[in-house]
Amino acid sequence: MDAPPETTALYRPVGPEELELIRACGFRRFPPRLPGQPIFYPVCNEEYAREIAEDWNVPHSGRGWVLRFFVRADFVTRYAVHVVGAKRHAELWVPAEDLEAFNDAIVGPIEIIAEYPST
Repeated sequence: MDAPPETTALYRPVGPEELELIRACGFRRFPPRLPGQPIFYPVCNEEYAREIAEDWNVPHSGRGWVLRFFVRADFVTRYAVHVVGAKRHAELWVPAEDLEAFNDAIVGPIEIIAEYPST
């Protein structure tokens, strides 16, 4: 899917439990954060999302997926991008209490673009 006008593409690596919650919402929303998870952190590029899905989700839960979604560009600018390692390790830090508004700013469906281990 091409990026809709005036949106920003973001990515989210997920394991099976989070994927099922997203599926239950019709691939339109991310589930609320759990206690002790004060930040929702989508990542800013596909390469980093693939790295997390393969290197973290697979060892911890046996499977990992990379999701791509688009958020209104004017909404995304509210949040700082944090680089947490190499330059490609860029994340958007969204406070858990903002997640509902963030979900409302998603344009179109959340897409699965990669699966690990590859099938």
